Amino acid sequence: MTEVRIIKKRKDFLKVAKQGEKVVQSTLILQAAFNLSVEPDCCHIGYTATKKLGKAHIRNRTKRRLRAAARVVFGMNGLQGVQYVLIGRYRTADCPFEQLLKEMQQALKKVNKLLQKEEATHEQTADPTTDSAN
Repeated sequence: MTEVRIIKKRKDFLKVAKQGEKVVQSTLILQAAFNLSVEPDCCHIGYTATKKLGKAHIRNRTKRRLRAAARVVFGMNGLQGVQYVLIGRYRTADCPFEQLLKEMQQALKKVNKLLQKEEATHEQTADPTTDSAN
């Protein structure tokens, strides 16, 4: 089981958005990126909801629902050494909770697959098997 910690600094949110992978669902957007500064036995999660969603009570409800769903999904399925950012969408505050859980699990599987594929390609390019000097 992976320990889950919270992202709080804006620079970390921006780093994940710039360097990471992104999966879009109807109720949420999930961004993820590997980070060397993350402890090896945990993952970090950040939550955000923009003013486009509505007033403060709607944004707060959106983030509360994202946190509740993430508690269920990320403890068992989150990759170690990865930072995740969950972004609320218009339907996040109103959709059934089971749908939110289902879509979060689907998004997490997709983004983890993308990250593992990216990590494999980086390992292959960093460890060439042929010697270029010959």
